[in-house]
Parts: sequence; C-alpha cells; structure tokens
Amino acid sequence: MYTIISGTNRPKSNTINVARQYQQLLKQQGISANLLSLEKLNVLERNAEFEKIESDILVPAQKFIFISPEYNGSIPGVLKCVFDISDITKTWWNKKALLTGVSTGRAGNLRGMDDLTGILHYLKVVVHPNKLPISLVAGLMDANGEIVDAPTLAAVNAQIKEFIEF
Repeated sequence: MYTIISGTNRPKSNTINVARQYQQLLKQQGISANLLSLEKLNVLERNAEFEKIESDILVPAQKFIFISPEYNGSIPGVLKCVFDISDITKTWWNKKALLTGVSTGRAGNLRGMDDLTGILHYLKVVVHPNKLPISLVAGLMDANGEIVDAPTLAAVNAQIKEFIEF
C-alpha cells in the first residue's frame, strides 16, 4: 500500500497539485495510493482525528511518497509535527519512502530533502536514492495545476518506476 503525503498545510498549494499528479501517475501504473493532505489537520497534539488517519492510512502503508515544499531552507513544521505525534514504531519503522521537493525558487528544496532524509533515517525508513527536486514549479504547470513540462514529467515517471521496483 502506498501513501502520498502533501507536506504542507498551505491551502491551494503547488505541493498538493504535484501530490495529486503523482497519485494519477501511480494509478496509470495500476497502483492505488492514498493521498494525505495536511491542510486543516491539527498536528499540534495527538487527537482522535490524527489517530484515525494514522490507523487507516499511515500504519497500513508500506511505501510513502513525500511531496515537500521548501520552507525557510527545509521542510514545513507541520510535516515535522506529523512525525512528532505519530506512533513511530507502527507508522514508520522498516518502511520505504520516495522524496520530491518543490519550490518556486531554483533549488527544488534540496536542503529540505536532506533534512527529511535524516528524519526518516532516524525513524528507520529506507529512503530511495532518487530524490527529485522540482524547481520553479509554478512555471512548469498549466492552469489546472498539472505539470506539463516534458522533461520534468519524464523525470517524475522515471522516479515512480524506480520506486515501484524498490
């Protein structure tokens, strides 16, 4: 089971658009994936809503795809809070992850993906080595928020193919 995590709580973000596109591309490969958006999710404390998400979506997943925007040279605090309030042994240990960074700048959240890799390694998650930085993301999308830039789509599809085999 796959779960895609859109790593921001910012409404109508490029991140959620990229996450939805990953979900569609996986579907084209015959793989169903849950999509967890952090919008409107209270992650400041463990609560019934989070525990339901954890038991229904996070714990059953064996593979995670993190789409993480660049926030101040790293990942959003809301994503870090998800790790902090989760039952780490049930939710994360011995699972696999794929990382994609998105930014409106030119580095595609490279530093954030490094930080996220360190966190995931601490949580005993094996991180796929093909971490994809998507820079200047807004310029790669059409009016519907889908990536239409051919080289970027080719890189995303190659990354997904590798992760399926991982």
